[in-house]
Amino acid sequence: MQDKNIRYKNLPVVVLAGRPNVGKSTLFNRLLRKRRAITDPTPGVTRDPVESDCLLTDLKPVRLIDTGGFKLADCDSLDKQVVEKTLNTIKKADLIVLLLEAGEITSEDEELISRLRPYLNKLIVCVNKTEGGRLQADSWNVLSFGFEKVIMISSEHGDNVGELSQEIIRRLDFSKVEEDNREEEQTIRIALLGKPNTGKSTLSNRLTGANASIVSDIPGTTRDTVEGNFTWKSRNFIILDTAGIRRKAKVTENIEYYSVNRAIKTIDNADIVVLMIDAEEGLSDQDKKIAALAHDKGRGIIFALNKWDLMLDASLRGADSKNIFKTAEDKIHFQFGQMEYAPIVPVSAKDGTGVDKILNTAVKMYAQLNTFITTSQLNQSLEVWLTEHPPPSGPRTRFKVKYAVQKSANPVHFIFFTSRTQAVSDAYVSYLRNRIRKDLGFSMVPVILEIKSSSEDRKK
Repeated sequence: MQDKNIRYKNLPVVVLAGRPNVGKSTLFNRLLRKRRAITDPTPGVTRDPVESDCLLTDLKPVRLIDTGGFKLADCDSLDKQVVEKTLNTIKKADLIVLLLEAGEITSEDEELISRLRPYLNKLIVCVNKTEGGRLQADSWNVLSFGFEKVIMISSEHGDNVGELSQEIIRRLDFSKVEEDNREEEQTIRIALLGKPNTGKSTLSNRLTGANASIVSDIPGTTRDTVEGNFTWKSRNFIILDTAGIRRKAKVTENIEYYSVNRAIKTIDNADIVVLMIDAEEGLSDQDKKIAALAHDKGRGIIFALNKWDLMLDASLRGADSKNIFKTAEDKIHFQFGQMEYAPIVPVSAKDGTGVDKILNTAVKMYAQLNTFITTSQLNQSLEVWLTEHPPPSGPRTRFKVKYAVQKSANPVHFIFFTSRTQAVSDAYVSYLRNRIRKDLGFSMVPVILEIKSSSEDRKK
């Protein structure tokens, strides 16, 4: 059997389209066999297109895209952006799965069908929510729109989804699909996190050179995590644009609850977290919590002071701007005492100022995250550290550091084996961590330092 973990390139693109709340995201998750897109009874949950590689029946790989709902009635500016994004995504599809709901065809369905007529040769029509034969008799009326075939499915229960997979495979050309043998570690995964409306989607779109994420002044526009790829100076990047994280007391909708939790879980899938901070508003308690989560998980952290251009009045540009930045930098270092290692970059996602510096910093940070120190080199350095600053010698505070090993890279994790773990003070742990950063090349990244008993190691 073919390895499901193999990565591919030149995949055919399959786009799911339909009006709001017909079950596109549920079908998307069903085909992926995992919960990737947020689903909720509230219409219009999906706004940005959500993409993922998908292995269909017989392990045929495709690039699957879930689009925002095609909405016409009671449209606001955000709804219009969603519709525009959906139509643009449809244009690049190799195959379109039009999802309709069992029962009456709405005016929005009819309008979308009309927009899809130029693509009839790459269209599959499905009627969803027909579990147990529900409303199937009425649903065959869809054929009156001139379609040669319609598939009755239930995204929720899986009815006939296998038949749909087979139809997708039958209609696609897989001849150009190849295994992608690029080294996974060469791809730097960056998660953009922060409060709502701090410019995450604007930066994501600038980095990818696309408009994958919808940009709006309305807080909470991004709901799903939007993934994009780009190359900068021969380095491959994946950018993860997440939902804005607000205080728990302000998270009232189920949709936002899932969005925020998914954003937090994105930290696990990233190498580096770029924490977007509104330079005018400054830091919030939520910023501190996000940074603490990233720090505890050993992720690289870059503080991006966005909208920096708005901080600088025209009369203050030049030499004084350095003083303004120094003041902001000192304030962040004061509030994040344990994260002085984390670089701070002033940036304007809107006009691109500082973006190259973020990427250059990310490349250097990624190299440090993936540095592995040999045990012999580490213990030679340890001898020097112990000589220059010996452990306490009092009867209750005495301990010996026997040796150390690096447990892992990315996250950077060291274990020090000592004679009496309970005697090792936080101050001495900080000393060892600082020497690791200074002497071994980990100046920009968090260092996890674990103290274990040397007798515990001997038992293994």
